[in-house]
Amino acid sequence: MGTLSLSATKYYRISVSAFFFIQGLVFSSWASRIPDIKDALHLNEAVLGSVLFALPVGQLSAMALSGYLVSRYGSKLVLTVAALLYPAALVGLGAASSIGQLTLGLFLFGITANLCNIAVNTQGVGVERLYNRSIMASFHGLWSLAGFCGGLVSTLMVGYDIPPLMHFCIIYAVTFAVLVTMRGSMLPRDAKPVDEKKTKKVFVRPDRYILLLGLIAFGSMACEGTMFDWSGVYFETVIRPPKELIRLGYIAFMCTMACGRFTADRLVTRFGAIRVIRASGIVIATGLLLSVLFPHLTTATLGFLLVGFGTSSVVPLCYSLAGRSKTMLPGVALATVSTIGFFGFLLGPPVIGFIAHALNLRWSFALIALIGLTTTVAAPMLRQK
Repeated sequence: MGTLSLSATKYYRISVSAFFFIQGLVFSSWASRIPDIKDALHLNEAVLGSVLFALPVGQLSAMALSGYLVSRYGSKLVLTVAALLYPAALVGLGAASSIGQLTLGLFLFGITANLCNIAVNTQGVGVERLYNRSIMASFHGLWSLAGFCGGLVSTLMVGYDIPPLMHFCIIYAVTFAVLVTMRGSMLPRDAKPVDEKKTKKVFVRPDRYILLLGLIAFGSMACEGTMFDWSGVYFETVIRPPKELIRLGYIAFMCTMACGRFTADRLVTRFGAIRVIRASGIVIATGLLLSVLFPHLTTATLGFLLVGFGTSSVVPLCYSLAGRSKTMLPGVALATVSTIGFFGFLLGPPVIGFIAHALNLRWSFALIALIGLTTTVAAPMLRQK
């Protein structure tokens, strides 16, 4: 990619950081207004659950397409277009007046979200290559920070009785302003494969290295999905704290996930990515088992803090390592790892529900702890030929 001045690489990093932030802001804006849209369309929990499934279906269906488009046209062009379409799809969700419109809107929202995800991570891989040190986790930390900001903005909007449609239009205006401001500072060319001679085709069969990264991402994202969907239920039904503390476990998880992403790059620089991933699996399992074996408010909260810290760095590191593949283009490698990992995010929460129904929620969380350990088991096998 050539040698660039320090100021140029800083501008690239700022630009990528801004796009990670607005991506998190758009998603959290939707997630925080789900109750309002549910009430506006008079949906019960069962119908809402079915409708919400359209979002991951859209994301999953766009995985291969995203990798192809980024590899064919470059992440800068794809991210520019996706950064316009993603918040536009958000506005469509705010305008939905029927179950069918909301379902279609969520499907399109998922597709555009995935286009943004693969393109912005490909940009991140390229900027990280220029820095020649780990910075990917800090990008994902900004996504988490944007989630907090989006929640605060939504609280403000609800407080002033601003409907979702107007709220989402404001978010679109913000993202458009960021796009106009930052597009000129985007990385113009993506990072090349480490061994460019081996990589001439867009569609290449994933090698063992990429599949292992996908497996590691699968284990971590299964834990993430469980915490997103079931942490509140676990506190409510197992821990049984006062009503105002039911969300404490989720808040603890999100806080350490965000903080962990801002510290992960330093840990990688000191200990290496493989060691950090191995340790992360142990931390995840320890946190989950702590909340299972000692189901009390203090220990469960401490356990969820550990789970957040453990999961914080795994997926960013998987993306970073995938971008260094010797046999696949960065965009295709990222899409492949993301696809495998996303199955963990998609399947983890339903499996929890089935086991909880057959046995109980504590057994479910114990199983997820074992799944989290796959990161520790698989990490030492990560070697490229």
